[in-house]
Amino acid sequence: MSIAEQIRDHQARCIAPLISLRMLAQGEAGAVLPRRVVVEVAQATATVLAEAEAAGRAALTAVGVGSGHPRGGAFLRVRLDRLAAAAEDAICAARAGESGEMRRHLRRFDTLTSAIWTVQDALYGSSRVSAGP
Repeated sequence: MSIAEQIRDHQARCIAPLISLRMLAQGEAGAVLPRRVVVEVAQATATVLAEAEAAGRAALTAVGVGSGHPRGGAFLRVRLDRLAAAAEDAICAARAGESGEMRRHLRRFDTLTSAIWTVQDALYGSSRVSAGP
């Protein structure tokens, strides 16, 4: 399997969790969040983070850049750290019952996920798999 196919597989595994998060991000402001929302946000963001990290590792390995390389992986690592922070912010907002804040952080998470795929496409030549607008 080529590196582009590996990355597309990782991206494809994110489609369902991202759709779920997008649906939650469309919820009504001020709505009471059921407890299951916290679990759903945590599971979906964890899946996307894991797949984005795995795709990044595969891409770096394919171009001969080890995880300890000072420049090669730094660009992607910064984006993954931002994605993880957005996930944590969304989970914390959901736990606090702050639906508006949760929605804002989920939209940021979605945008950052798209940016990571774009970075991988640009730097490593993979083809983007999209979950839609």
